Amino acid sequence: MEGIQIYELKRMDLRGATVIDGFPSVGLVSSIVANYLINALNLTQIGIMDSVYFPTVALVRDGQPMNPVRIYAGPKMDDRDQIVVFISEFQPPPNLIKGIAATVLDWAQDARCNLLVCPEGLIVDAREDEAERQVEVYGIGSTDKTMDMIRKNNITVFEEGVITGVAGVLLNEGRKRDFDVITLLSEAHPDYPDARAAARAIEVIDKLLLHTELDARPLYEEAERIEQQLKNIHHQTEVAKKPSEPARPSMYG
Repeated sequence: MEGIQIYELKRMDLRGATVIDGFPSVGLVSSIVANYLINALNLTQIGIMDSVYFPTVALVRDGQPMNPVRIYAGPKMDDRDQIVVFISEFQPPPNLIKGIAATVLDWAQDARCNLLVCPEGLIVDAREDEAERQVEVYGIGSTDKTMDMIRKNNITVFEEGVITGVAGVLLNEGRKRDFDVITLLSEAHPDYPDARAAARAIEVIDKLLLHTELDARPLYEEAERIEQQLKNIHHQTEVAKKPSEPARPSMYG
């Protein structure tokens, strides 16, 4: 798309690398996964994606200004898959999604990366008790090779439904260009950052990346912390509602 560019801040040999799409989606699953991988694997920022259409903000972390869309990568190592992560702090508006997806894929092909993985949230009903919730992860691939990978790793195939946003377009583009794209759909709550859904996605990514050990435990702990916060907020709102309710009948005499 016109007006979306990738600027490389650091040259790195990325042939054969796996690219992770971290554009925000349902339950912020992709964002949580992307942040986790950057920290757990100690990845270095190698580039930014920029556009006149992007939000006019600078994020500041540890005294450093940062672009809203950044690219991180790790070095080539004999005993580990090389990972590249695109991470975004903003949800792309619909008119930019196709352009962003095409730019990501162009860049991945130019860099001779060999797989693109999109961890996504799949909306689930919020009534189940959180602590008991078993999160299912579904997979769908753009090529026969990726569908084989999904089946070999015993990932449930996503048979029917709609995949929106950057992940959906990347899947279509991958099919069109015969480039390997896998979308992982982790059941997630749409109303808050779902760390448990992200942890399940991490476990499945760990299966797909044979030589990279990923520990999802910190995310499960994070999930419990977020859930506790939400329960407290819910409790406080209930308490706040109560005092005024008994007064109501007296108004009518």
